Formats: sequence, structure tokens, C-alpha cells
Amino acid sequence: MTTAQAPTSVVTAEDLEQLLMPSDVLRPWISEIAHIPVVRPPATAFTHVPQAATTIVVRRGVAGRRDVLVVGPRTRATYADPNKPAGCTRIRLAPGATQSLLGVPAVELTDRVALLSDMPGVAAKLAAALTELAPEDVASFLEDELPQRLSEDATRRDHRRLVGSAVAAMDTAASVGELAAALAVSERQLRNLFTAGIGVSPKHYARIVRLRQVLSAAGNTPWSHVASASGYYDQSHMTADFRSLMGVPPTAYFRGDVPAPSPCQTVTRGFTN
Repeated sequence: MTTAQAPTSVVTAEDLEQLLMPSDVLRPWISEIAHIPVVRPPATAFTHVPQAATTIVVRRGVAGRRDVLVVGPRTRATYADPNKPAGCTRIRLAPGATQSLLGVPAVELTDRVALLSDMPGVAAKLAAALTELAPEDVASFLEDELPQRLSEDATRRDHRRLVGSAVAAMDTAASVGELAAALAVSERQLRNLFTAGIGVSPKHYARIVRLRQVLSAAGNTPWSHVASASGYYDQSHMTADFRSLMGVPPTAYFRGDVPAPSPCQTVTRGFTN
């Protein structure tokens, strides 16, 4: 019986980041803040794992250049080959908070990268200040600025809370219909709110969650056990879904045999309310 071996030559952001959980003041809009110190480019491709969240990224180069990007939800893995030392602070938005902070539904940012300063929402006004802050000062700055800048009407606040409740309840719901019933909304309304608030459908969100469980389970556990624990029907279902989202089957990925690096994404311009 084959087992899942931990990768020896694959590097992801999660391997490098120093995680900070936000305070209660920020938690309605921000789920986590992570700092990645300035590091030398890895010897092999850097993996960007699928992520069902929108993230504000403050990039820092060794020459002092900084910029602030918005990275939308990633539906599939990408592989980069960074050629310059760099670090960043990643501000991951809470489920349903993208519209309030950035002024656009999360689905408009899916698989896209934009400048924070181009966003029509209130967070755009913080872009310049974020480039000047030390990583350890980001959380306190946001605690001071966001509550006084944000203004959510009752409908938007209710939608944000419903999306957050849907994400929290997905582990125990057997289907979208069961989830909608538990939240007392129609399936159509749930799908629409979820896609607008998260950037992917409930089904694709669940696929990404399962994939990330597989990635975290690497070790000396049999593949069949990893598949069962991660919510797949069987090992073949896990392998097919992993290949679809990561570009290679799990055995290839965990031995470091990954797709060739691709160029960085082009920044999308021209977002409006």
C-alpha cells in the first residue's frame, strides 16, 4: 500500500509565513494576517496553492520597493519561478467581506490580480499607508482605520454574515440543499450569495478545502486513508480532483515533479463600482 510522502522540493507561501490571528475588532472583515520575511528565491518552483479567499498583499523587495496588490481567489494551482528576493504581508479577507472592503464582489476578482489603489472600495485609501508600515504594525493600523472607514448597510451586513455562516456550516452539511435549509434560504440565493461573497461556488469551495486537507496530510499515511479523511469517495476520486486543481497527480506533486513555472499574472486595471 503506497503512502503519502511529504514533499522535499516544493515550496509554498504557507511554508514560510508567520501567522497572526486578527483581533475581535478586525475579525468581521479579516480572517488572518501573515508575514513572510524577505527570502531568497527557492531553488525550485514556488507553488501557489488554490485558495478560496481574496487577499491583500503588501510586497516588499530588498531594494525598498513596495506595492499593494489584491489577489483574488485561485481556483487552480500556479507555479512561479521568482528571480529576486522578496517578502510580503498577506491580509486575507473574511468570507463575504470583499464587497465591503474593496467595492466589488469577490467573483470579479477570481483568478485575477489588481492594484489595491484601483479598487473602488474604502480599502483603496489605505494602499499608500500600507506601503510605509513595518509588518508588525499592520494589524494595529487596520484596527484603527477600518472601523471608522467602513459603512455597511443592513442588507450587506446580513449577506456577509450569511456567507460566513455558510462557510462555517459546510463541514456538517451533506449538500448545498441541506446547507440552504439549515440557513433558511433558497439554494439559488445561497449559491448567488456564496459566489459573490467568496468568489467560487459552494461546490468548488469544498473541492479546495478537501485539496488543502490532502496537502496538509503528507507523511507516512496510506493514500486511501488520506482520501477518506479528506472527504473523497475513494483514492481515485482524490487523485482525479488533485490533478484537476494542481496540474499533476498527488504522487508526482509530493516528489517535486510539478508543472513548469509560468510568468506572473498580469495586473488587471479598470475596476469600478
